[in-house]
Formats: sequence, structure tokens, C-alpha cells
Amino acid sequence: MWVTVRRANSSKGAVNGESVRKPKVLFIGGALNQTKIAHAVASELDGEIDAHFSPFYADSGGVGVLDRAHLLEWTAMGGEMRRSSLEYLEDHGLPVDDGGSRNNYDVVVTGSDLVVQKNIRRKRVVLLQEGMTDPQNALYKVVRTLKLPRYLASTASFGESLRYDFLCAASEGYKQYFVDKGIPAEKIVVTGLPHWDDLAGTVDPTAFPRSGYVLVATSDARETFKVDRRRKFIREAVEIAAGRPLVFKLHPNERADRAAREIKQIAPDAEVLQSGDVNDMIANCEAVVTQYSTVVYTGLALGKECHSYFDMDELRRLLPMQNGGTSAARMADVVRHVLSFRTFGDRRRLVDVCACSDCRSGPNDLHATAG
Repeated sequence: MWVTVRRANSSKGAVNGESVRKPKVLFIGGALNQTKIAHAVASELDGEIDAHFSPFYADSGGVGVLDRAHLLEWTAMGGEMRRSSLEYLEDHGLPVDDGGSRNNYDVVVTGSDLVVQKNIRRKRVVLLQEGMTDPQNALYKVVRTLKLPRYLASTASFGESLRYDFLCAASEGYKQYFVDKGIPAEKIVVTGLPHWDDLAGTVDPTAFPRSGYVLVATSDARETFKVDRRRKFIREAVEIAAGRPLVFKLHPNERADRAAREIKQIAPDAEVLQSGDVNDMIANCEAVVTQYSTVVYTGLALGKECHSYFDMDELRRLLPMQNGGTSAARMADVVRHVLSFRTFGDRRRLVDVCACSDCRSGPNDLHATAG
């Protein structure tokens, strides 16, 4: 049986002329990019839902205790990442429900399942991929084998909670990647990633008017308690540059003073930047050098010479789909579908977020099978 989920009349808040209560949806952000993605999806549902936003939080267990003791300031639950997300929400005039405790929400949309908050465990949930996941290293294997808390393996464990209705993935390559980790294929929808789905059309080469340089994007590995042989990485970047000017773009979560000092010791002529749009910087560069950064996908999409600690062939397979900037709309269609469930236990398998004009009777229809 085919089911079509249609957009409600956003101007009247009604379906077929009958007044309806707008469903309440909680969007849980995290790092600034996760919060921006949540906002992009909510914007596609403007007029259809009563949207509220929260920074990432923990409300129970050991993580909740650590959070309340302000011992997780290096994560998305505290420190600069939390502050920047709250500032973004305030700057855009978005309703904030910090911790998701003010309303009884119909659906929760979140960018992470490394911690599944107690107050959303009996809710319908849509999980949004935000970017590149961490490598499945030795720590990940130990965590998985011993069934330790997933957050100990960081984003390498993304999606493995299975406590969601659907996971919105960046590409067919990522879908297969998640399936290979044991996530059921029927829970994964390929939508693309907002802000990474039309790179050729959205970068601004005039915003960073330099040329001939090698762009080095660092990571926050040390700040998140991972191994980072930073001096070795800087020397490798110098070797790759082979005399070309070097521009280092620091990760927003890094200790900038320490990182800049280390760079200047090895590459004294390099330019070190703490802010700015890294995608615009990549637009004019000759090569991109990264550790474990999603920005390598920008380089690949723009046809740049790319270097990463990840296997480059694997990265090409995982490259987020370039769909002309429609990823947020596709994710919103998944949220609409989940909102159509009659009860918490009602599960309908999503077949496709269809972009075909021939089979869509409305601008945001979604096709699914019941059962």
C-alpha cells in the first residue's frame, strides 16, 4: 500500500479546510554546524510545525552527572561549542527549550545519538548525519566489543544506538557504510547534507582573494582526547606544499594559541587563521590537506588535490551527494513522514524521498509503504 504524506496548508495551519494543532518538534543541535543543519530543516517545515531548539544535553546517567559538574566543557554539551550554538539560536530569534523539558514533543530531530537523552527515549526520532564520522580505530573496537558507552568512541559510533525511526545519510556510500556496521538499511534514508550538497554553486571565490596556496585544515583531536601527532602533521603539510604558500585554518574547537605556536615553529611563513569560511578558502587553493576533517569533501567536490588521513578512494565513495542544495528539504520530508505515524509503535518503512516531478503531486510529497 502506497502512502503519500503531503505538506499541510502552511498559511492557515489546516488540512482540507479543517483546523489542526501544529505538531511540536524539538530540534537538538550540538556543534554549530549541527545547529545550523537543524535550523535549515526546521525552516523547510515553517508554518507546519511548532519548532523549538535545544543545544545538545545529557539528562541522566553518568554523562548527566559530569555535565552538571561542568566537566564536559570540551564537548558539544559545554564550552565554546555550546556558547556558539546558543548565540546562533538567539541571533536568529529561534525559540529555545534547553533540555527539551517545556513541551511534550511529537517528534525529536537530533544530530547525534552518542548520548540518547532519557526524555526522548519514548519519542519518535529522526537522526541527522552532520559530517564525517571518526575512524573505526582500536578504541572503537574495544568499546563495541565490551559494549561500553558509545560516546567513548566518539562519532565512530554514530547511528549505532538504533533509537530512532530514520537516519538521514549523506550519500549512498555512507548508507552502505552504516549498513556494514549493522544498521538496518530500512532505517537509513539518503538525503545529502545541508551546506555540503551544492558546493560548486555556493562557494564564493572572491571572499578569500588569494591564489596558489595549500590550505591545511586542522582537527580538534587533542581537545577531544584523541591522539594527534601535530608536529608530524605540520611537517607533512610543508612537504606536500613543496614551496607553495601555506594557509592553516584552525578547527573552531582548538586551543588556538597552542596550535599557532606549533605551526610557526615549523612553518614560520605560514598564515594561520582562526575564523572564516573554510569552503571559500578551498575554492581558490591548489591543494587541501586535512587530518580527520569533513572539509576534504569540499576539496573533492571542487576537484582539488586532496590529502587526508582517511583513504582517498573511500572518501570519494562516501562523498556527500551534490543535489543542488535540496538536502534540508529531503530531511524535512523524512520528518513529515515520521509525523504521520499514528502511535509511537507505528512504523512505516520509508522507500524514497522522491525528487521526481512526474510522481510528486505536491512540492514535498513523500512516498512510503505501510507495514
